[in-house]
Amino acid sequence: MTLTRPALLTLLLLVAGQLQASEAASQTEANSGAAVAVSAGEAAVGMTDASAAADEPGESITARDLIAGALDLVRGRTSYAQMSMTVHRPTWERTSSLIAWTRGREDALIRFTAPAKDAGNATLKQGEKMWTYTPKLNRTIRLPYSLMSQSWAGSDFSYNDLSRTDKLLRYYDLRIVSTDQQDGHTVYTINAVPFDDAPVVWGKEEWVLRDDYVLISQTFFDQSMEPLKRMSSLEIGQLDDRVMATRMRMVKLDEPENYTELVYEDADFNIELEDKTFTLFSLQSGGKR
Repeated sequence: MTLTRPALLTLLLLVAGQLQASEAASQTEANSGAAVAVSAGEAAVGMTDASAAADEPGESITARDLIAGALDLVRGRTSYAQMSMTVHRPTWERTSSLIAWTRGREDALIRFTAPAKDAGNATLKQGEKMWTYTPKLNRTIRLPYSLMSQSWAGSDFSYNDLSRTDKLLRYYDLRIVSTDQQDGHTVYTINAVPFDDAPVVWGKEEWVLRDDYVLISQTFFDQSMEPLKRMSSLEIGQLDDRVMATRMRMVKLDEPENYTELVYEDADFNIELEDKTFTLFSLQSGGKR
């Protein structure tokens, strides 16, 4: 059968339309599958409640799932915690008491309550922004990025350590590099390597996490991939409705006699917090829970 030119053109248009429809259907199906996967991942470790996330991470758990779960485990949707912090040096030791509020992965307010000379000193984090307040001077300082690597409150934690939270999920390539079995848990070692243009100071981080999102250790590497400091969980216990690290130590690896220990004494998760909790007014006024 010989097709006329108009008929041939019509046939070609029909075939092209079918191919486009087929490609669109395939793309829609792929996007739908990706959306379901992302949704499932967020549901497993999302902002709603990390304690619900920690049921059974399945065999297909990803490095991102584990990091997100670890972040959300100690924060929940919101949290209030009472803590003590001990800064240890070979010739002296200082212990402070703190209270802290968090909301999601980005907002936090930390206030010292003792000793008397430090009471009222506070740090506020709103997303990428951070401020400190000193009541004795009645002075609030917005911290520039250039100061974020400095020591926080004379401890072995830096302002970067306080501000980072979900930066790992946004600026790092996360990969599970090994697994192990310890005390009835699967333990994952995760390499976190920043993207080339990431606004971060570390060359790499190594996280060791249990399958219930409990942090075992977190090691920080410089740009030459030399390990500089490590935070290790010394005690694991239950606070409110979740099992988590309750005593942690940050130590500089070249000065192991210098370290800072942070101890959770009490915590409540998924509580009602007013929006004004995470404002400059609250930072300066010492607003109560």
